[in-house]
Amino acid sequence: MMKNIVIFGAPGSGKGTQSDLMIEKYGLEHISTGDVLRNEIKKGTELGKTAKGLIDNGQLIPDDLMVSILAQVYDSFGKEHKGVIFDGFPRTIPQAEALKKMLAERGHKVAAMIELDVPEDELMKRLIKRGQESGRADDNEETIKKRLVVYHSQTQPLIEWYEKEGLHKHIDGLGSLDRIFADICQVIDQL
Repeated sequence: MMKNIVIFGAPGSGKGTQSDLMIEKYGLEHISTGDVLRNEIKKGTELGKTAKGLIDNGQLIPDDLMVSILAQVYDSFGKEHKGVIFDGFPRTIPQAEALKKMLAERGHKVAAMIELDVPEDELMKRLIKRGQESGRADDNEETIKKRLVVYHSQTQPLIEWYEKEGLHKHIDGLGSLDRIFADICQVIDQL
């Protein structure tokens, strides 16, 4: 059975790390909008240039642009995949509705939205550390603060939207990696 999962949480909540573990255990595909966009920026495409300007100002990419990119990547997995982890998308209710529609057009749906909940002071520590280790330009204090403001104002309502859809699963994202992953597995195994 196909299990499309939206992994949700603020920047630095552990989405990438947990996604890697889910891919390994369940054989899921993975679409990280951040990775897709960074790749376009690196290649210097028109999309990459547009995205860089928006990201540098802490803004989000327009919905229609993101949905068409995601549809292309999703379709590239073929029809027989076990499911896809959507990481970094949707970030707004219109994006969630667009994702639902895009999947429905293919006879698919989101099986669960897994929220990794981490306190803001911990997020700040993790992101500054990640920036120092990886050299990611968007992991500096000023940009992090902007990203967290955008996250809270534009993406918090998504939790309520997915609750109404009956798909929201809350995971405490603070603690050991193994415990957090065990909680996620419990959710996935019940889908």
